Amino acid sequence: MNTERRSSSRPSVAILSRGDAVARREATSKTGRFADVFAALDAIGVEAQSAIYDESFADAVRGQLLGVDGVLVWVNPIQDGRNRAGLDALLRDVAAQGVWVSAHPDVILKMGTKDVLYHTRAMGWGSDTALYQTAEAMRAGLPARLAAGPRVIKRSRGNGGQGVWKVEQLKTSPMVKVLDATKEASEELTLDGFMRRCAEYFETGSVIDQAFQPRLHEGVVRCYMAGDRCAGFGHHKVKALVESPAARSEAGPRLYTSNADPRFQRLRLMMEDEWTPQLISLLDIARGDLPAIWDADFMLGPVQPDGSDSYVLGEINVSSVHPYPKEAPAEIARRVADRLRLKT
Repeated sequence: MNTERRSSSRPSVAILSRGDAVARREATSKTGRFADVFAALDAIGVEAQSAIYDESFADAVRGQLLGVDGVLVWVNPIQDGRNRAGLDALLRDVAAQGVWVSAHPDVILKMGTKDVLYHTRAMGWGSDTALYQTAEAMRAGLPARLAAGPRVIKRSRGNGGQGVWKVEQLKTSPMVKVLDATKEASEELTLDGFMRRCAEYFETGSVIDQAFQPRLHEGVVRCYMAGDRCAGFGHHKVKALVESPAARSEAGPRLYTSNADPRFQRLRLMMEDEWTPQLISLLDIARGDLPAIWDADFMLGPVQPDGSDSYVLGEINVSSVHPYPKEAPAEIARRVADRLRLKT
């Protein structure tokens, strides 16, 4: 495959997602999950092409990426039993040769793992949060925190609720009650038994310990960001870590809305004017390296004295943000155009 940059005056980007050889052969800009992004890029004069990735044909993908100006990546950290180790090495390689990569693997490591909850705990979105680098540190620190109330344990890298637990010390027993975010029913275990379930998390990362938010049953607000600008919102009531059958029965799909939704303008202002600038300062990320699309999930915290809601960060998603509000592709396209102009 020719790896020379195109001679066209239009900048070019690849939209990369995981798939097999058939998907790579048949992918077009008119089909698939990202047809709206292809259309938005075309509308602003950016050529876009599909780049289906699998480890079995990584060299072909690498050659393709070396022929474009930038690449937008949508690949989960864990998918079908595979991680991103090989892909991240490939992306670092092409980025080192001048291709703009969003999100760059180094940026994902800074803001797209659960560790960000610990590193930003002093910000306005923060909460009582601990970071355990080893099983021994978790065994030493968790009991005292459980004595103060329920905790949420999260492995540093994962998606779809994998490795997320609500843990509560039982009042009349030395046992703990644990609820897997991917399950409906809780169970009782010894603390050592729960620790053994978490042991594998330390093989590839760390563990975050965060205070459980009692208003979780009221729903989660997802703020979508394109670079440092809000690209819309999503809101839904969740089942994960919610134990009340009545509250679980109210759970439903995420409802998407634009960045002009009046319910979330206070959150938008805090994200754009306060929290995102603080985030990039704390994590040492250049503003121009913020992902073209990312999101922050917020639980409702304590009600403020003026009656307004506070927001507690639950996670930041960077690796594969999809679906998103219908207005987001245009915001992504503007972000791409701005960033590629910086390259020229």
